[in-house]
Amino acid sequence: MAATKTKKHHKYVFIVGGVMSGVGKGVASSSIGKILQSRGLEVTSVKIDPYVNVDAGTMNPTEHGEVFVLDDGTECDQDMGNYERFLNRDLSGRNYMTTGSIYKTVIERERSMGYGGRSVSVVPYIPMEVMDRIDKAAELAKADVIMVEVGGTAGEYENILFLEAIRIAKIKHPKDTLLILVSHLPIMSDDNELKTKPTQHAVRALNSTGLQPDIILARAKYPLDEKRKEKIAFNCNVREEDVISAPDVSSLYDIPVNFEKDNLGNLILEKLSMRPRAKDMKDWRAFAQRIHDAKDVVHIGIVGKYFSSGKFILADSYLSVIESIKHSAAFWGVRPEIKWLDSGEFESGKAEDLKKLEEFDGIIVPGGFGSRGVEGKLAAIRYCRENKIPYFGLCYGMQLATVEFARNVLKMKGANTTEVDPRTKYPIIDILPEQKKLMAESRYGATMRLGAYPAVLKKGTTAERAYGRTKISERHRHRYEVNPIYVKRLEKGGLVFSGASPSRRLMEVAELPRSIHPFFLGTQFHPELKSRPLAPHPLFREFMKAAKTRREALHPDLGASAA
Repeated sequence: MAATKTKKHHKYVFIVGGVMSGVGKGVASSSIGKILQSRGLEVTSVKIDPYVNVDAGTMNPTEHGEVFVLDDGTECDQDMGNYERFLNRDLSGRNYMTTGSIYKTVIERERSMGYGGRSVSVVPYIPMEVMDRIDKAAELAKADVIMVEVGGTAGEYENILFLEAIRIAKIKHPKDTLLILVSHLPIMSDDNELKTKPTQHAVRALNSTGLQPDIILARAKYPLDEKRKEKIAFNCNVREEDVISAPDVSSLYDIPVNFEKDNLGNLILEKLSMRPRAKDMKDWRAFAQRIHDAKDVVHIGIVGKYFSSGKFILADSYLSVIESIKHSAAFWGVRPEIKWLDSGEFESGKAEDLKKLEEFDGIIVPGGFGSRGVEGKLAAIRYCRENKIPYFGLCYGMQLATVEFARNVLKMKGANTTEVDPRTKYPIIDILPEQKKLMAESRYGATMRLGAYPAVLKKGTTAERAYGRTKISERHRHRYEVNPIYVKRLEKGGLVFSGASPSRRLMEVAELPRSIHPFFLGTQFHPELKSRPLAPHPLFREFMKAAKTRREALHPDLGASAA
């Protein structure tokens, strides 16, 4: 008789937010996961988004932040990137769900008689589907603890069914379920006090759904004093030691270290009826300290268009790019200063406008879609190429670097991507024939290259030296490709396609030889999606090295720290 497979016993830690959105649930969840992982526990994370969108693929980056892509092609919330970076784990579509995906699954199951003709009501079937997905994600990861972040804010209508799932979990697994509220304490001015009343209201909003937080993380500009802890504890039905101060920090990688100063790891283990375990955050602490110790500055410019949201700059549009820069800068012991450059500033192509690029030690053109700002990006790329400023193109940034090379080196006047000019004489970047067929059938979803794909690197190139191997796998999110009919002509002209698909049909990396340029490289994939704090992405690492070298060469007497 075959042995029966027993399920691993899981502990559940739910994270919800209070008072306002953007309070830091994602980094709090990631940090707690890191702390528990450092205690020798196997940890995985799940994000629940309250949107009716089935996934994040159709969301505008200036409204929602970047779209993060997993190995399996799932388009998801940027918090999934934080989970992967902190836990150093590759996650899958099982770790992400939205209101839309939950309802879609339940409706499709009902249509196929999956409920045996029963009347399918919102409660309990939607919360049950939520818990079923959480359990499957935990089983897949063989997790001791599963961190579950619920999007939205306590008191909102959109996430009430997810709070109901937590209530059910609390009833079924009272000793295995923990609820943490991340709440904001506002301050009117520096000579005023941190206000606890909004947090009290957030807790009462949770109470109205049948939930009581076990731990409150008090997000504020400053550390919480004893008086504020006392007020929160008394009014919110928790012990004072269950109120954890979460002040603003200069680096988000300090957060796990700060939480441990408040003994958060032991507190969680105690509440989950788990034995205390030894801590081991040596490597993480060393990384966090390197960020603080770095004095020499390297100036990086990011040329793009997804920056503005009203009168504000929305850096979240390129969150993974920013974090990848930080990882590689810490590796080299330098501090990056990042400036957002609107590509529209370079549309004129005037020398006086482009000359401001000389201020930077490296320029990045990240991914994007559409025609707005493209001529400005092309002008910036040309300036970097001709003036030997380290250049790193990500996805669209590689495509435009290829177009720029065709136009200005090979003199292919009007060369373009068909995304911008469908009638261009030289469609250097185009949709492949098989993709065009799918688009003609209105099957747009099947035309994107999403998730991890293999590539082969040419020996002796910048890319191959950076990776230290010839076979790699990287994540994609794009529809257009380098047109195969122009590859030989481009290579003959001096552009090196140092990475390609195993069949050599799809170009993955384009670069100029180091004898011509210190660092001029673009990738069709998104390397920023796989960079980790303790393992910076090889290409970001090499780009930052080139930028650091330029800084030191330009300021040998001042040092890289001179601003």
